[in-house]
Amino acid sequence: MNRWQRTPLGTRLALALGVLALVVFGIVGTVLATSTRDYLARQLDELMTKTQKEQAGFRGKWKAPYTWQQLVYNPRNESVTQIGDNALPPPQDRDEFVALAKEALAKQEDHAFQTIFIHDQGPYRARACQIDGGVFLVSAAPISDLDSTVRWLIIVSISAFGAALVILVVAGRLVLRRGLRPLSDMASTAHDITSHDLTDSSHLPVRANGAGGGPEVEELRTSFNVMLDHIDASLAARTAAEQRLRRFIADASHELRTPLTSIRGYADLFRYAAANEPAEREAHLAKIREETERMSLLVDDLLLLARLDSETPLRQEEADLVEVASAAAQAFVAAHPDYPLDFDAPSRVRIHGDPMRLRQVLDNLLANIARHTPPGTEVELTVSPDAVVTVTDTGPGILPEHQARIFDRFYRIDDSRSRAIGGGTGLGLSIVHSIVSAHGGTVNLSSEPGRTTFVITLNPGDRR
Repeated sequence: MNRWQRTPLGTRLALALGVLALVVFGIVGTVLATSTRDYLARQLDELMTKTQKEQAGFRGKWKAPYTWQQLVYNPRNESVTQIGDNALPPPQDRDEFVALAKEALAKQEDHAFQTIFIHDQGPYRARACQIDGGVFLVSAAPISDLDSTVRWLIIVSISAFGAALVILVVAGRLVLRRGLRPLSDMASTAHDITSHDLTDSSHLPVRANGAGGGPEVEELRTSFNVMLDHIDASLAARTAAEQRLRRFIADASHELRTPLTSIRGYADLFRYAAANEPAEREAHLAKIREETERMSLLVDDLLLLARLDSETPLRQEEADLVEVASAAAQAFVAAHPDYPLDFDAPSRVRIHGDPMRLRQVLDNLLANIARHTPPGTEVELTVSPDAVVTVTDTGPGILPEHQARIFDRFYRIDDSRSRAIGGGTGLGLSIVHSIVSAHGGTVNLSSEPGRTTFVITLNPGDRR
């Protein structure tokens, strides 16, 4: 059984086809030989019937075929005579002729058939029929020719079926091998995958090529390539995620190292200045507190992003988006009076979300405008009835090469001043994107010189 399972599929299919053909050939041969024998036997019976009728009409003048054995039995005196010039059967076999005649007489039938055996000559087909005078004519024709014909038919059938079976198996094996070649090619492709190092690769270069094999094989080839495309896309996504993670860790380490280095430096200065004027010590302590606060904000942002990546730390509730946007606009105007802000919103827009996080989104966008545009830049904040928030400024705009990565973590347009105290950490827009995505919304950017627009699309509360 194990050896059969290890046999190639093409060979097993060819052998199974051969066994099936052998069964079919056996059934066809048996039916053919049986029907031929029955047909020849009926022909012989009809010939004997016709011959006996002619002999009965021309008794003594018509001679039967020389291979036949015949006699006339008279039941009244139980005598046996010959018909015409035909010799009587051998004495030891006459009893079977008489018995057949007696059987027809006992059954009161005009004729009876029986297969008898004549010594040294083989089987005969015998027929007894009643003729004029109440006597019975019994004729026996050899069936050796019939058996020879059937035997020859069986031999020819076996030879023809055997040759056809061999041709069928060999040709079927070749056809199956050719038909299964696309499957072998796909298996080779699958083995080829194992030869590629996918540890750091984001591309799977192998595909199942070729054509033919029928619609089923073509469908399998297409499905196989679709699976490889999915694996390729998954590998690319995994590699990109790993690269983002490495870049994120490197940037976070760099950002944290800057305030830590400053704190260590100010601490050393504080130690050397311990015996100096109190004002100098207080200045060093103030610097240490500033750097500590900056580092705390950075850690909080990193923690928020990590939570947004792993789960959804949102306090979902029914909220008014107009109220959230109005509070953010008022706070921006109070903190940045040099930036005129135009606020436009309907009376009420109900949403299902976290008001505090949505307020953080708007605060980050408005603070980003104040950080990267000159005083006097006009700002526009609008809320539409279908929960779309638009933040627009008339600043210098964002260059196209920066727009594609503007929401990446730690990405800064002006990296030269990003490390300075008061400068950004490159996480503000990343937090905006993560919070909006956690709400099931989208944030998009369009920018050109003199106009930059952030469009935030959320789901209204009545469509949840």
